[in-house]
Amino acid sequence: MEKSKLIFNNKIEDRVYRKALKSKKKYIKKYGDDLNKKYTLSSENIDCLEDYIPTKNIVINNKERLDFKDEKPIIIGNIRMGFGHYRISMAIASAAIAKGYTPYWFDLHSFKETTGGKVIAHLNDLYSLGSRLSQRFSLFNKLYWEPLNSEGFKKLSYNAMDQKVAELMTPIFAEIPKDIPFIATHVWPSQAAIHSGMKNVINVIPDNWPMALHLSEGAIHTVQTPSSFLGYKTLKNMDGKKILNPIPDGEIINVGHYIDHELVVNLEEDSKKRLDRIENNKTKRFLLTVGGAGAQKEIYISIIKKLMPNIKEKKVSLYVNVGDHKSFFEDLVKEIPELTSEKNDLVYHYFDNYKKSTEFAERALDNEVHGIHIFYNEDIFGAVYITNLLMRSCDLCITKPSELAFYPVPKLLIKRVGGHEAYGAIRAAEIGDGTIECESTDKVLQMIDLILESNEILTMFNENILKAKKIGIYDGAYKVIELAIKNI
Repeated sequence: MEKSKLIFNNKIEDRVYRKALKSKKKYIKKYGDDLNKKYTLSSENIDCLEDYIPTKNIVINNKERLDFKDEKPIIIGNIRMGFGHYRISMAIASAAIAKGYTPYWFDLHSFKETTGGKVIAHLNDLYSLGSRLSQRFSLFNKLYWEPLNSEGFKKLSYNAMDQKVAELMTPIFAEIPKDIPFIATHVWPSQAAIHSGMKNVINVIPDNWPMALHLSEGAIHTVQTPSSFLGYKTLKNMDGKKILNPIPDGEIINVGHYIDHELVVNLEEDSKKRLDRIENNKTKRFLLTVGGAGAQKEIYISIIKKLMPNIKEKKVSLYVNVGDHKSFFEDLVKEIPELTSEKNDLVYHYFDNYKKSTEFAERALDNEVHGIHIFYNEDIFGAVYITNLLMRSCDLCITKPSELAFYPVPKLLIKRVGGHEAYGAIRAAEIGDGTIECESTDKVLQMIDLILESNEILTMFNENILKAKKIGIYDGAYKVIELAIKNI
């Protein structure tokens, strides 16, 4: 079936199909045609994850051929586009290990010598640039970025375009056995896997706003919420006001939030410690996380300046993970010079020292924490995963309402980057484990004041996290694995 002409039995206009063909030809002209080339794959360990979620990374290696025969493999297809898809992949890998399977990391973005890898790198650069510009220029955000992320990506025509481009990503799949479970945490690996003939593909959809961008016909689609399920099931508003043929039964499933095994299994204990710190008026630990695009610098500067007196009085301790954005830290220092020095008991740096970072995260689980602790790691795996480790001991995670909006930790949700993220904040607020979206700096600072002045909000968040755990809200990663191994 030509997937750029017919999507879930909904016909795509000929002009859209012609445009999709033109787009594919444009990329071939720019980046080359490797559709008939064969790549030999091998695997290597991911050092940063070895002690927590030992995962094998699939790489191109023309000397050693990858052999899956002696293990129970599950391939996790993803791309580096921000941190969100990597974070969801880590949750899936964690659940796979908990279920007795070996996860293989398969990042299409990392295969930079392939045509598909070059296309993804180009599109990722554009998306990151758009994210940063949207935070700097309100008119650009209002007239272009918000509409693109909420309505542009929603259209079936957008999916038709992507399907054709995804055909360029198939050569890297040639040597992978077609019956191995393949779980994709971004739609492009899912689409490419289907085009390459993979038989057992799960398309793990992020966010909470239904968009045709995320459709991968031929895969089993999973979502995290009932509202997202209904929106995708009916393909609501994906072709204007037209009523579309729905996704067939069994091809889309609401599984719950995609959360790492380590966070789920320790949830009750971690929540109890948070409630104990609240009850005994101990230092509150706030976690600031910088997204993969490195946006929202101005909001973070305001938050740190706001908290500084409380930090000095040991009422608040602050974790700041700048990810792999060294320039983000340098910009913070320009506005808050105190952050650059470790010559006092206020600021501690954990830069490109993953062992030191993880040792702090483990100590923080059962010991007092004071001051500001700043984390940076050039390695993408360490940059993303240290947030997971710090989440367990923090009392409040301050983040934009993207993938972290679904995590079982109390959250203060700041301004979104793209319209689709707004619905992550709505989900967190309705479950009651996070705030509504605080879309301006003033509203963020107001919420911080409320949390510092009273225990009411943090107590409510923790109690609701415990309630949600009991009814399986955070079991999505486990259920994705169960779907993937169902037909082995």
